[in-house]
Amino acid sequence: MTYQKTSKDQLAARVAQAIYEGATVNLGIGMPTLVANHIPASREVLLHSENGILGMGPAPAEGEEDYDLINAGKQPVTLLKGGSFFHHADSFAMMRGGHLDICVLGAFQVSATGDLANWHTGEKDAIPALGGAMDLAVGAKQTWVMMDLLTKQGVSKIVQSCTYPLTGIACVKRIYSDLATLACTPQGLKLIDKVDGLEHSELEKLIGLAIAN
Repeated sequence: MTYQKTSKDQLAARVAQAIYEGATVNLGIGMPTLVANHIPASREVLLHSENGILGMGPAPAEGEEDYDLINAGKQPVTLLKGGSFFHHADSFAMMRGGHLDICVLGAFQVSATGDLANWHTGEKDAIPALGGAMDLAVGAKQTWVMMDLLTKQGVSKIVQSCTYPLTGIACVKRIYSDLATLACTPQGLKLIDKVDGLEHSELEKLIGLAIAN
């Protein structure tokens, strides 16, 4: 059977649907910022950005951008009714103090047991991007990763053991990818769902690891 990868917007909608009512959620730089555009209007979710925003809404319409109101990735955002912005230090106190229910981050690698590598590939010419990833990974009650399953070279980003510098150890609970959603457990990977037409055995072959049902 053939299968089709989930688009970035479809994946963002999948993540948004999994966020529960009343959650306070940090959306990391890159693909995770798309999640803001797919939060159901009927669901109260507080979106946090590490540069000091609480109560973000979806991206503004073209022509209505306010570049004095941006997220941590320097993208213009909107502010929902009751939203606020504040000092960077206060934002990090929220992150480090356990006040975030979920953070959604990108990743270079995630191990089967939830180790996260997302700030540096270790290459000599690579530019490290530490930011607040370490604070988020250990400060949030749940860390979710949103990413393409494979690199441009076709190599799995889910690995037995990370070879890149670590951001956090055993911190990732779920991986939302364009081919499958997986849980990271102390015993290894567990399948939550996958795209239609992708056989379980084929997914295991792509990742190179056993995946429990």
